[in-house]
Amino acid sequence: MKSVLIHVCCGNCIIYPYKVLKEKGYKVSGLWFNPNIHPFKEHQMRLFSFSYWAYKNNFEFFELDYDFDSWLREVKYYEDRCFGCYYLRLRKTAEFAKNKYYDGFTTTLLYSKHQKHDIIRKMCEELGKEFGLNFVYYDFRVGWKEGIEESKKMNLYRQNYCGCIY
Repeated sequence: MKSVLIHVCCGNCIIYPYKVLKEKGYKVSGLWFNPNIHPFKEHQMRLFSFSYWAYKNNFEFFELDYDFDSWLREVKYYEDRCFGCYYLRLRKTAEFAKNKYYDGFTTTLLYSKHQKHDIIRKMCEELGKEFGLNFVYYDFRVGWKEGIEESKKMNLYRQNYCGCIY
């Protein structure tokens, strides 16, 4: 069984990707690294919601420090702040996966219809090559409705923006 580390942006967005990856035979663990979410209270609400889902599903995950200041420093160099935000979080995910000996990595950002899917995919493919990891790609957007319905059944907190202060 191959292991995959999935970057998790929120509790709602993990539901369908986790289901797909498990069905494909992966051993899945998560990484919570979202210094983009502002204010801190919003970050904590999303983390709590995801933690609840993880507990209910016996899902192992790692949590990295909330460092909003470093996120601000990082994204200011990019004309497209979304690109900088993706890069910071996905690079950290690939690096973490490599250091913890995962076979591959992916992200729940590929589930959202509101994210820049093609940019995320290309970025992850390049990071996979750089770190010598498999980038596990699925277009999770096909399960958008299923994930939303399940999150509503679980009464998970549902945010209405990506978290970015901008």
